[in-house]
Amino acid sequence: MLWSSPLFWIAFAVFLFWALGAYNRLMRLRSAVVQSFGSFDAHMVRLVALLGEFGAAQTVQRGSLLADAGAQELAALQGAVTQLSASLAVARARPLQGDAVAALTAAREVLRATWATALQKLLAGPAQPTALVPTADAGTVTPGSAPVVLSVWQVRWEEHAVQNEQAIRVFNEAVVQYNSAIAQFPANLLAWVFGFKAARAL
Repeated sequence: MLWSSPLFWIAFAVFLFWALGAYNRLMRLRSAVVQSFGSFDAHMVRLVALLGEFGAAQTVQRGSLLADAGAQELAALQGAVTQLSASLAVARARPLQGDAVAALTAAREVLRATWATALQKLLAGPAQPTALVPTADAGTVTPGSAPVVLSVWQVRWEEHAVQNEQAIRVFNEAVVQYNSAIAQFPANLLAWVFGFKAARAL
């Protein structure tokens, strides 16, 4: 009988060891995707904090000037930040689900465009007080110069953008490796059995 054949048990043992090794590899790759998203998430949380600081400074220090210069743009920026925060929370809970990551990517693009529009409008508005400058850089800015003051915020935005792009690159590389692994035969059979789906890059 087949069950009593030594060859059957040898083949079964080989298959079992292969399946265990392949499963562990897929789990490591999944974990790498989740961990790399965690790094990106941390950078995005800091960016959201920066934009909150920016919005608060503009609202408090400009006062009635907002009625004439940048009120709509700042409101749109706040809306984009809120949308990003909500999308980030969903993707944080499900970093391997494509729809959550796609929504986060769209929210990032909206925020990027809204930030550029708000900054352009504020630069075209009246001069700002030096109190609008981030505390760490306040001593280096000449009073009454709106372009110089806003450029400090732009520099901080760009610093965060560089860090975010680096984190995105690491996440996307992890996604490529994971997706490649679950698409290869015969590991794709294990992926099908355990319900592993392809992840989405940012």
